[in-house]
Amino acid sequence: MAKGGFPRGMGGGANMNQMIKQAQKMQEQMAKMQEEMEAKTYEATAGGGAVKVTISGKREVQTISLSPDVVDPDDIEMLQDLIVAAVNEGMRKVDADSASQMGALTGGLNIPGLF
Repeated sequence: MAKGGFPRGMGGGANMNQMIKQAQKMQEQMAKMQEEMEAKTYEATAGGGAVKVTISGKREVQTISLSPDVVDPDDIEMLQDLIVAAVNEGMRKVDADSASQMGALTGGLNIPGLF
């Protein structure tokens, strides 16, 4: 080990400053990406379009639209299942887009706590 306790290339001031600048830039880009994600909306359907949901990038359900054909008082369970399926699909779309955006920002680097 070199004098000073750091292996070669790990204690240099210029190198550390560059790493800090890169981290700050990434943090700014992540904040901007998060704002953009939160402004987006995602649509998902179930039952061949009989149930449609709109979900925000904040993972909040904004609307649920039901086709009159799917509203059967004798089969409420089917309607409930379709709503759950549509909401879950919408959440998967939000998560997939978020992971894709984050992957593009970090270059595929897996940073614990960000995903």
